[in-house]
Amino acid sequence: MSFPETFVWGAAAASYQIEGAVDMDGKGVSTWDVFCQRPGVIWHGHTGGVACDHYHRYEEDVALMAEMGLRGYRLSVSWPRVMPEGTGRINDRGLDFYERLVDRLLASGIEPWITLFHWDFPQALYERGGWLNRDVADWFADYAAVLVSRLSDRVRHWMTLNEPQVFIGMGHRDGTHAPGIRLTPRELLRAAHHTLLAHGQAVRAIRAAARQPCAVGCAPVGQVTIPDGESPAEVAEARRLTFEMREPTLWTNTWWMDPIFFGRYPEDGLAAFGRDVPEVRDEDLRTIQQPLDFFGMNSYMGYLASSRLRHKAADDGWPPGHPRTACNWPVTPAILYWGPRFFHERYGLPIVITENGVSCRDWVSLDGAVHDPMRIDFIARHLRCLHRAVSEQIPVWGYFYWSIMDNFEWAEGYKERFGLVHVDSRTLERRLKDSGHWYRQVIATHGRVALE
Repeated sequence: MSFPETFVWGAAAASYQIEGAVDMDGKGVSTWDVFCQRPGVIWHGHTGGVACDHYHRYEEDVALMAEMGLRGYRLSVSWPRVMPEGTGRINDRGLDFYERLVDRLLASGIEPWITLFHWDFPQALYERGGWLNRDVADWFADYAAVLVSRLSDRVRHWMTLNEPQVFIGMGHRDGTHAPGIRLTPRELLRAAHHTLLAHGQAVRAIRAAARQPCAVGCAPVGQVTIPDGESPAEVAEARRLTFEMREPTLWTNTWWMDPIFFGRYPEDGLAAFGRDVPEVRDEDLRTIQQPLDFFGMNSYMGYLASSRLRHKAADDGWPPGHPRTACNWPVTPAILYWGPRFFHERYGLPIVITENGVSCRDWVSLDGAVHDPMRIDFIARHLRCLHRAVSEQIPVWGYFYWSIMDNFEWAEGYKERFGLVHVDSRTLERRLKDSGHWYRQVIATHGRVALE
């Protein structure tokens, strides 16, 4: 019992969370650079200024990836490192870094999967209205064209946006992520619509600029409702709850995904938002609905159907004593069966698990190793559920663990540790955790180690 030999075993990270070097070699300022300077918004005043210093240590980091036997690495590119003002002038030194990184990955037998935007928005464009400015779609497409023109002779897998539910919701509604503002509901929906337009125009730009055949997708949060049992009625109820909108919230699947895949907003969402829905032109929906090659699913936790019926969506509803991670998320491995199943049924594309992982309270032990048995258990449980999906002929291309290394976890600073590699935030020393050594065996056996 194993996964297919073509299955992509990977890990993931994001530019702002690991690169550091925020003011070096011509990089422009991002909204996260500015946000981190505000008192009290990041745990213990941490910043991404140095992060893991991946910008200078990428060769060491790729060597660790190769030691684990990774087949793929999902990285993101810092938009302001490539275009300091967000549009116009190109910073060749920034592009050169990503060229060196891609070349090192390929030389190590690791396929790069690039995400264009993982939250480090150019501050210069934010000052011109950011996601509230309709021109953001053109700005993003121009950036995509620059990047793809330079790297697509070597890079075959592209993603446009990472988790728009989060960077719009937490950054522009809650104010707990950059840029740290609280928009009105109508403004929020306008920003969300422009985000989807940016996705569509970026897909067009990728297709137009690609120098070889490529696979294009996006990586939204995949929110999964798990059935209480497996009777047809219970499965149907969980599927309905996964995709319905019962209240006016952007923390949803269909408001973001239906325009991308169906070219329309969900009727229940339009009813829920009512007068706050912004102007949507017919050509907008044609722009947003661009053909994609895979569905990227970022998923860490799920909801139980009976709990969803009793609680608001913001309450996960799991009973007292249910297993929880260090950041207090419930452990729900079944998301990697029901999520791929439901999303493939609805949208019809192959699935890639673009993020799944766990924060643990691990540290360097007296013997010099980092023992993280809970992470090993977490991954194994999730892979077993994912294997069930694969065994039922649901097309799943790969699994990217989040994250390759401990890093800057946004508003939580360096408190949460998701990595397969331990990073000492003071010395920046790297150590492969027990989970990293174990993941190497998972990859070498096409998953059998996790399934036994």
